Amino acid sequence: MAEVETSLVGSVLTITLNRPDAYNAFTTAMHAALHAALDAAAAEDVRAVVITGAGRGFCAGQDLNEFRELDHDIGEHLEATYHPNVRAIRALEKPVIAAINGAAAGAGLSLACACDVRIAADSATFVPGFIGIGLVPDSGGSYFIARLLGPARAFAWMSSNRKLTAAQAQEWGLVSEVVDADELAVRVGELAAIYAAAPTRGIGLSKRLFDHAATATLDEQLALEAELQNAATKTEDFREGVAAFLEKRPPRFTGR
Repeated sequence: MAEVETSLVGSVLTITLNRPDAYNAFTTAMHAALHAALDAAAAEDVRAVVITGAGRGFCAGQDLNEFRELDHDIGEHLEATYHPNVRAIRALEKPVIAAINGAAAGAGLSLACACDVRIAADSATFVPGFIGIGLVPDSGGSYFIARLLGPARAFAWMSSNRKLTAAQAQEWGLVSEVVDADELAVRVGELAAIYAAAPTRGIGLSKRLFDHAATATLDEQLALEAELQNAATKTEDFREGVAAFLEKRPPRFTGR
């Protein structure tokens, strides 16, 4: 059984973490498989990406049985496994949706927060995890969660190890939408299809803008907006969008 499975339907690539008996906890081999899937997601015919988990969990973070057996520097382990996948998600110039079907804990929570959009089943839970075993947030958790919640709330939550329900996570702004567990796949499929029919290049450039905005000065952000707007005007989708507007018809974007 593959520890990470992929399925391409139309222009939507779904990546499923597939260790359901372990709540999809990460192993070194699983990281390699996820990285290969994210490499495949960079293909031009993929216009939206969904990351989800098999079974009852989204991802429980690091497999602690493997963690105890690691005989090298943990920082080196993070740089060799978690970090490339977090960077790959952010480097994808297309939307990445986390379909959070169950518990997201520790580095699994970090993974969800590295995605662009998070939709949760009403049965999902969110657990910081790290402090519960005397560790600190990693895999980008401190970076993304501080951006989503603000540093004060992020610290208070991550240092408390408090479990959040899906409804609480939505109230806080950690997820954008909560749906019945039985309807999660359908709703995520609908959203992914909308993104896959959108101007992919414009979405990818927008993703770069918002990633840059948190640490940029106003002048730096204005300069990047001008640079990327110039790039956007050279796309086929921009020409199609203008033509469709003038012709009063729905646009037919191709992602180019």
